[in-house]
Amino acid sequence: MVVQMSGVSPGKKYRWISLLKPRSGWSDEKIRAYSSIQGNSMNILKSVIYKREATVSFFLIGIFILVGIVNPDFLTLTSIDLISQNSILYIFLATGMTFVLLTGNIDVSVGGILGLCGAIIATLVRDGANPIFSLLLVLLLGSLFGLINGLGVAIAGIPSIIMTLGTLGILRGMIVVYTGGKWVENLPDYFKNPSSQMLFDALNVYMLITLLIIIPLQIYISKSKRGRYFSAVGDNYNGAVLVGIPVKKITILSFVLSGLFAALAGSVYASQIGFIMNSTGVGIEMIAIASCVLGGVSLSGGIGSVAGASLGAVIMTTITSALVYLKVDASWNNAISGMLLITIVVSDVLIHRYTAERAKKIRLAAHVENMEIGQ
Repeated sequence: MVVQMSGVSPGKKYRWISLLKPRSGWSDEKIRAYSSIQGNSMNILKSVIYKREATVSFFLIGIFILVGIVNPDFLTLTSIDLISQNSILYIFLATGMTFVLLTGNIDVSVGGILGLCGAIIATLVRDGANPIFSLLLVLLLGSLFGLINGLGVAIAGIPSIIMTLGTLGILRGMIVVYTGGKWVENLPDYFKNPSSQMLFDALNVYMLITLLIIIPLQIYISKSKRGRYFSAVGDNYNGAVLVGIPVKKITILSFVLSGLFAALAGSVYASQIGFIMNSTGVGIEMIAIASCVLGGVSLSGGIGSVAGASLGAVIMTTITSALVYLKVDASWNNAISGMLLITIVVSDVLIHRYTAERAKKIRLAAHVENMEIGQ
């Protein structure tokens, strides 16, 4: 017996069958066929993700070793702590961006959300507002902008790059209007101190908070049924619809999460830097996207993890710091970052192509095997 699912493109129609609940009336042969095909496909997906995360980890270690040989100061606890603190901002941005990229979309408005929310929380705490209330307010505001992006993409059908680019322009204008074109300065010490406080003389307070957020999210997106919906939507939209996944809700939720984490990143930025400029967040969305891709999140959607994106963010920060320790002229930073981004994107395309070809061969073999079972 051959299992058919009309409306789903060949090569992808079995990948997310694990999201289906068993239906009455299915024969044992049909269940075996579905289970076999699903198992092969999911093993491929997990293999790619885990291998990419392992590769990224080794790459990070390699950077420390090579730069440490040239300049041993790079391996000091002070340097490592500085890198970890600087990476928190990008980890939050990359985390939110991961959900969007997994669904096959992109969000270039995160820099604007970061800048506006950073300016708002900075002015609120400067003027004596409760910091918890201020944080909740900007998180709500960031989520609201994410909701607007999500509705535009999922409901109105606007391409994500166009929708978020338009939102970015609006946000940039709002930052200037809100701040009156001036810097937001003179923030209270209690707001800035947490960024430099250490626990057990080894772990920064903000890094601990980051880990407490990232670890549960990684478990959610990789182990839970609903967490895998994001990858299902990006991997095969029509197939996700067919198996009953609420694709529009998932798409909207991905943008809401992106906006939420961008607002959180803006709050961290204001606390760490101690002031907000009108240009805060300009171009930072490219770093967030590069961090995700470097960490194994596919620009085509369907593949990636929060852990990988976080590692990518740490690497991007480490590279910036390494250039300083290597005494590379600062004027080369943008050129080097650009070359790195191109390398990352090309690598992503090649890896995605290899993965697709390998998955196709294994699924074809499984399909033939199950045809033989049905005979």
